[in-house]
Amino acid sequence: MAVARAGVLGVQWLQRASRNVVLLGARTASRMTKDMFPGPYPRTPEERADAAKKYNMRMEDYEPYPDEGMGYGDYPKLPDRSQHERDPWYSWDQPDLRLNWGEPMHWHVDMYTRNRVDTSPTPVSWNVMCMHLFGFLAFMTFMFWVGDVYPSYQPVGPKQYPYNNLYLERGGNPSKEPEPVVHYEI
Repeated sequence: MAVARAGVLGVQWLQRASRNVVLLGARTASRMTKDMFPGPYPRTPEERADAAKKYNMRMEDYEPYPDEGMGYGDYPKLPDRSQHERDPWYSWDQPDLRLNWGEPMHWHVDMYTRNRVDTSPTPVSWNVMCMHLFGFLAFMTFMFWVGDVYPSYQPVGPKQYPYNNLYLERGGNPSKEPEPVVHYEI
Protein backbone atom coordinates (compact mmCIF):
# COMPACT_ATOMS: atom_id res chain seq x y z
CA MET A 1 0.00 0.00 0.00
CA ALA A 2 2.85 2.33 0.82
CA VAL A 3 4.42 1.67 -2.59
CA ALA A 4 1.21 2.62 -4.40
CA ARG A 5 0.92 5.78 -2.30
CA ALA A 6 4.53 6.72 -3.10
CA GLY A 7 3.85 6.16 -6.82
CA VAL A 8 0.79 8.43 -6.76
CA LEU A 9 2.70 11.13 -4.89
CA GLY A 10 5.55 10.87 -7.39
CA VAL A 11 3.20 11.31 -10.35
CA GLN A 12 1.53 14.32 -8.70
CA TRP A 13 4.93 15.87 -8.01
CA LEU A 14 5.97 15.41 -11.67
CA GLN A 15 2.73 17.01 -12.87
CA ARG A 16 3.23 20.04 -10.62
CA ALA A 17 6.88 20.36 -11.60
CA SER A 18 6.23 20.10 -15.34
CA ARG A 19 3.71 22.98 -15.36
CA ASN A 20 6.46 25.59 -15.16
CA VAL A 21 8.94 23.92 -17.51
CA VAL A 22 9.80 25.88 -20.65
CA LEU A 23 10.47 23.59 -23.57
CA LEU A 24 13.82 24.22 -25.20
CA GLY A 25 15.58 22.71 -28.15
CA ALA A 26 14.90 21.83 -31.75
CA ARG A 27 11.54 20.25 -31.03
CA THR A 28 9.94 23.60 -30.21
CA ALA A 29 11.81 25.43 -32.97
CA SER A 30 9.59 23.84 -35.61
CA ARG A 31 6.39 25.14 -34.02
CA MET A 32 4.64 27.87 -36.03
CA THR A 33 4.20 31.16 -34.25
CA LYS A 34 0.93 33.08 -34.25
CA ASP A 35 2.08 35.59 -36.86
CA MET A 36 2.89 32.77 -39.31
CA PHE A 37 -0.70 31.54 -39.46
CA PRO A 38 -3.03 33.16 -41.98
CA GLY A 39 -5.27 35.82 -40.54
CA PRO A 40 -8.96 36.28 -41.28
CA TYR A 41 -10.05 36.82 -44.87
CA PRO A 42 -9.54 40.50 -45.80
CA ARG A 43 -12.88 42.23 -46.45
CA THR A 44 -11.80 45.87 -46.88
CA PRO A 45 -9.05 47.41 -49.03
CA GLU A 46 -7.15 48.37 -45.86
CA GLU A 47 -7.18 44.76 -44.66
CA ARG A 48 -5.96 43.65 -48.09
CA ALA A 49 -3.13 46.18 -47.95
CA ASP A 50 -2.14 44.98 -44.47
CA ALA A 51 -2.20 41.35 -45.60
CA ALA A 52 -0.09 42.17 -48.68
CA LYS A 53 2.44 43.91 -46.44
CA LYS A 54 2.42 40.93 -44.06
CA TYR A 55 3.40 38.58 -46.91
CA ASN A 56 5.97 41.00 -48.47
CA MET A 57 3.91 41.47 -51.62
CA ARG A 58 2.79 44.47 -53.61
CA MET A 59 -0.88 45.35 -53.42
CA GLU A 60 -1.24 44.70 -57.18
CA ASP A 61 0.18 41.18 -56.84
CA TYR A 62 -1.75 40.19 -53.73
CA GLU A 63 -4.88 38.11 -54.18
CA PRO A 64 -6.15 35.87 -51.35
CA TYR A 65 -7.75 32.50 -51.85
CA PRO A 66 -11.56 32.69 -52.11
CA ASP A 67 -13.31 32.51 -48.75
CA GLU A 68 -14.95 29.09 -49.17
CA GLY A 69 -14.45 27.85 -45.62
CA MET A 70 -11.23 25.93 -46.35
CA GLY A 71 -9.21 27.91 -43.81
CA TYR A 72 -6.94 29.76 -46.22
CA GLY A 73 -7.75 33.10 -44.60
CA ASP A 74 -5.62 35.96 -45.93
CA TYR A 75 -2.91 33.69 -47.38
CA PRO A 76 -1.98 34.84 -50.91
CA LYS A 77 -3.01 32.79 -53.90
CA LEU A 78 0.29 32.24 -55.69
CA PRO A 79 0.58 30.92 -59.26
CA ASP A 80 0.58 27.13 -59.59
CA ARG A 81 4.19 26.85 -60.70
CA SER A 82 6.66 24.22 -59.56
CA GLN A 83 10.17 24.94 -58.34
CA HIS A 84 11.52 23.56 -61.63
CA GLU A 85 10.48 26.79 -63.33
CA ARG A 86 12.58 28.97 -61.03
CA ASP A 87 16.10 29.94 -62.09
CA PRO A 88 18.58 27.29 -60.86
CA TRP A 89 21.57 29.67 -61.26
CA TYR A 90 20.14 32.43 -59.08
CA SER A 91 21.71 32.84 -55.64
CA TRP A 92 18.72 31.74 -53.54
CA ASP A 93 18.69 32.11 -49.77
CA GLN A 94 17.35 28.56 -49.59
CA PRO A 95 18.65 26.83 -52.75
CA ASP A 96 16.99 23.45 -52.17
CA LEU A 97 13.52 25.08 -52.26
CA ARG A 98 14.59 27.96 -54.56
CA LEU A 99 13.17 30.52 -52.11
CA ASN A 100 14.40 33.79 -50.67
CA TRP A 101 13.98 34.99 -47.10
CA GLY A 102 10.52 36.44 -46.45
CA GLU A 103 9.10 35.17 -49.72
CA PRO A 104 5.70 33.47 -49.28
CA MET A 105 5.56 29.80 -50.10
CA HIS A 106 2.78 28.24 -52.12
CA TRP A 107 -0.02 26.79 -49.99
CA HIS A 108 0.61 23.39 -51.62
CA VAL A 109 4.40 23.66 -51.47
CA ASP A 110 4.71 19.95 -50.79
CA MET A 111 3.17 19.24 -54.20
CA TYR A 112 5.34 21.68 -56.14
CA THR A 113 8.78 20.68 -54.82
CA ARG A 114 11.42 19.61 -57.31
CA ASN A 115 10.89 15.89 -56.73
CA ARG A 116 7.12 16.04 -57.36
CA VAL A 117 5.06 17.80 -60.02
CA ASP A 118 6.88 19.63 -62.81
CA THR A 119 4.67 22.35 -64.30
CA SER A 120 7.31 23.84 -66.57
CA PRO A 121 6.31 24.04 -70.23
CA THR A 122 7.56 21.24 -72.45
CA PRO A 123 9.80 22.13 -75.42
CA VAL A 124 7.54 20.11 -77.72
CA SER A 125 3.74 20.26 -77.71
CA TRP A 126 1.68 17.27 -76.58
CA ASN A 127 0.27 16.78 -80.09
CA VAL A 128 3.75 16.35 -81.57
CA MET A 129 4.82 14.02 -78.74
CA CYS A 130 1.71 11.86 -79.21
CA MET A 131 2.24 11.78 -82.99
CA HIS A 132 5.83 10.58 -82.51
CA LEU A 133 4.84 7.95 -79.94
CA PHE A 134 1.91 6.50 -81.87
CA GLY A 135 3.79 6.74 -85.17
CA PHE A 136 6.63 4.70 -83.68
CA LEU A 137 4.20 2.13 -82.24
CA ALA A 138 2.40 1.84 -85.60
CA PHE A 139 5.71 1.39 -87.46
CA MET A 140 6.87 -1.31 -85.03
CA THR A 141 3.51 -3.11 -85.29
CA PHE A 142 3.79 -3.03 -89.10
CA MET A 143 7.37 -4.37 -88.97
CA PHE A 144 6.34 -7.22 -86.64
CA TRP A 145 3.49 -8.07 -89.03
CA VAL A 146 5.89 -8.12 -92.01
CA GLY A 147 8.28 -10.34 -90.06
CA ASP A 148 5.43 -12.71 -89.24
CA VAL A 149 4.14 -12.93 -92.83
CA TYR A 150 7.60 -13.20 -94.47
CA PRO A 151 9.85 -15.01 -92.01
CA SER A 152 13.56 -15.24 -92.69
CA TYR A 153 15.83 -17.89 -91.29
CA GLN A 154 19.58 -18.19 -91.17
CA PRO A 155 20.74 -20.92 -93.59
CA VAL A 156 22.15 -23.93 -91.76
CA GLY A 157 23.93 -27.13 -92.74
CA PRO A 158 23.29 -30.60 -91.40
CA LYS A 159 23.96 -31.06 -87.71
CA GLN A 160 27.39 -32.51 -86.98
CA TYR A 161 28.17 -34.65 -83.94
CA PRO A 162 31.54 -35.82 -82.62
CA TYR A 163 32.63 -39.46 -82.12
CA ASN A 164 31.61 -40.72 -85.56
CA ASN A 165 28.26 -38.96 -85.50
CA LEU A 166 27.47 -40.48 -82.06
CA TYR A 167 27.43 -43.94 -83.58
CA LEU A 168 27.12 -45.88 -80.33
CA GLU A 169 24.72 -43.41 -78.68
CA ARG A 170 22.35 -43.69 -81.63
CA GLY A 171 22.09 -47.47 -81.32
CA GLY A 172 25.00 -48.59 -83.54
CA ASN A 173 26.53 -52.07 -83.29
CA PRO A 174 29.66 -51.89 -81.08
CA SER A 175 31.28 -54.89 -82.80
CA LYS A 176 30.99 -53.33 -86.23
CA GLU A 177 33.17 -50.44 -87.37
CA PRO A 178 31.07 -47.36 -88.36
CA GLU A 179 31.54 -45.74 -91.72
CA PRO A 180 33.69 -42.59 -91.55
CA VAL A 181 31.91 -39.22 -91.36
CA VAL A 182 33.33 -36.19 -93.14
CA HIS A 183 33.23 -33.03 -91.02
CA TYR A 184 33.43 -29.73 -92.79
CA GLU A 185 35.53 -26.92 -91.43
CA ILE A 186 35.12 -23.27 -92.27
